[in-house]
Amino acid sequence: MMLQPSFLCFSFMFLITLPLGKSSTTLNVPKDIINQTCQKCANQSIILSYNLCSTSLPAVPVSHSANLEGSALVAMELALENVTSTLATIEKLLDSTSLDNFALGCLADCLELYSDAAWTIVNSVGVFLSGNYDVTRIWMSSVMEAASTCQQGFTGRGEASPLTQENYNLFQLCGIALCIIHLATPGVPSQLIHR
Repeated sequence: MMLQPSFLCFSFMFLITLPLGKSSTTLNVPKDIINQTCQKCANQSIILSYNLCSTSLPAVPVSHSANLEGSALVAMELALENVTSTLATIEKLLDSTSLDNFALGCLADCLELYSDAAWTIVNSVGVFLSGNYDVTRIWMSSVMEAASTCQQGFTGRGEASPLTQENYNLFQLCGIALCIIHLATPGVPSQLIHR
């Protein structure tokens, strides 16, 4: 089942306006929190792209006034948008007559992985909003793994994946969300001045 964009937008706007607790604040958020956060995440991981982070997060207008928790929600929303878009791409590719049986089998596997990923991200947002950051990290890590598994299904046999960019973007967006969740976790030291 594919989520409708209007449902996603409504759900995200509803969720982003919910208070995240006493440690959450949107007051005194530095204007460059996105750049600070993206730089910190890129410095902490050799696999995360500063460029993707610093260009993706600002695409959601609320990110400009968000704190770390809000930025994590923005990253999760972007990951969900990627999943939804990729599901539509996979469905179109499955209707293609130019693909061989191996590629169609890989796409069917990716369809299942991405369908599960959509629900995992939606549930991760709810768990994150309840303050259970540990479970959120586990679930978002599983979405990263889904992107890798989808990609490896093709490349394991030496075939080019038609979903390479989508898999890369999902992997990155989940990695960014995980990093921001880590930075926002109470009691975890952070070099960022404002939470």
